[in-house]
Amino acid sequence: MTDHWQIYALKYAERNARTRADSFIMDDDHASPHAMDYYVWLLQSGDRSIVVDTGYDPDEADRRSRPILQNPATMLDRMGVAANAIDTVILTHLHYDHAGGLKSYPNATLHLQAAELAFATGSCMCQDHMRAPFTGEHVCDAVRALYAGRVEFSVGSREIAPGVETHLIGGHSRGLQCVRVRTRRGWVVLASDASHYYENYRHGKPFPLVVDVAEMLTGFRTIRTLAESDDHVIPGHDPLVRRHFPALLAGDDSIVQLHADPLTVVEPDAADTAGALAK
Repeated sequence: MTDHWQIYALKYAERNARTRADSFIMDDDHASPHAMDYYVWLLQSGDRSIVVDTGYDPDEADRRSRPILQNPATMLDRMGVAANAIDTVILTHLHYDHAGGLKSYPNATLHLQAAELAFATGSCMCQDHMRAPFTGEHVCDAVRALYAGRVEFSVGSREIAPGVETHLIGGHSRGLQCVRVRTRRGWVVLASDASHYYENYRHGKPFPLVVDVAEMLTGFRTIRTLAESDDHVIPGHDPLVRRHFPALLAGDDSIVQLHADPLTVVEPDAADTAGALAK
């Protein structure tokens, strides 16, 4: 099996009733609209498939009033991948929108940082602000998987498969990790929430939901070092990703190919993101 992987970003939800104040701490424009996409990622090489993050389920969508456009597991089915056949799931962190679909992968081994589960079950969860992006049932799903022998922990950096690595970043959540993937165009870094938007890491603007600002700022440098170039860094929630990379299916940009050459050069600013919102 080659260690060159294909990477697909699957958009399963969106939240458009946001402003730039929801996305950036250090920014002069707080009022302009600023859309957010929600993604999971599929890695494929030969007959091997790895899922990165799981999205959230309909119950969570109702609780948070954030509708799901397409169930991520159903999107995988459309690609010929059965969720219950997946044997490897990488969790970048345990926030609801990344670990809220664990029940769809009953046969998968979960890969996450030891620091993340310790954080999600530790004393910080006594604080409403720290607890808000987590959902207890999702964390319990991870604990159940642990007691079923289906969790492998990392401490720092780890190779998950030839050409697939995880690296501890922190900042947004204590055990947040990014995923580094070798593709035919070089090393691509799935930043996940190490950088929600291109603008976060390119202009050094922290995202407001943060455990450690210093770690987040250092993480911006780390993901750029791990990637072949800035065009090889994939932010976790930016609608511009779907404009920057080709769609898998003509006329449907809900699944885009991150291993393919970019269609455009992204230099994100308020006008770019406002355009993505209006699309």
